[in-house]
Amino acid sequence: MIVHFIGAGPGAPDLITVRGLRLIERCPVCLYAGSLVPRAVIEAAPAGARIVDTAPLTLDRIIDEIAAAHRAGQDVARVHSGDPSLYGAIAEQMRRLDALGIPFDVTPGVPAFAAAAAALRCELTLPEVAQSVILTRTATRSSPMPPRETLETFAASGATFAIHLSIANLARIVRSLLPHYGGDCPAVVAYRVGWPDERLIRGTLGDIRDQTKAAGITRTALILIGPALAGAGSDSRLYAAGHHHVFRPS
Repeated sequence: MIVHFIGAGPGAPDLITVRGLRLIERCPVCLYAGSLVPRAVIEAAPAGARIVDTAPLTLDRIIDEIAAAHRAGQDVARVHSGDPSLYGAIAEQMRRLDALGIPFDVTPGVPAFAAAAAALRCELTLPEVAQSVILTRTATRSSPMPPRETLETFAASGATFAIHLSIANLARIVRSLLPHYGGDCPAVVAYRVGWPDERLIRGTLGDIRDQTKAAGITRTALILIGPALAGAGSDSRLYAAGHHHVFRPS
């Protein structure tokens, strides 16, 4: 018996990895985060599978479900949204499974920031503009941020921001980043990327809050901020005629 932590991707059922889908198809127990994972993904579970929406459950109850499957010798598909390594709350589950001697593995998924960039048809890293992407969040009702991980500290880099789980803090985010990026810096709120009701609100730091408020978006959104979103920049050296490497010698 093994527990498979599976990243389901951002929402579109066909953006799950082949490996993740195959695991769901054969596991007799499927636990999924119903608030973020579409039911269409879970419909791939085998007939008669025990399917449990973990959105209303506590960690103790989730582990109880897994322990029961372990006693019965049944593999478990533990399905999370996006990629489980980012804000997936899997570390606490894995610690419990280690303590119980229950084996597990992890299958990655398409992260929301990658799906948002694809929907925007943009590159988050552009030569001489931004070569780093900062994946972060802000504290709301969830656990506090480490004291050195502030937006102001990260903003000194000028990198592209992908801010998760923070749409309720958009006003504070704008105030924190305006002095570093300026009011004309591109900003995007990507709502439910990959779902049928996906919305992409494009603006600037100066107007993105007003646009988002007018759209009535209060949850399930990713915030992208940075000059790379404008798309302007130098060509990379990768395909330059004068750039030689092992696959394209001079």
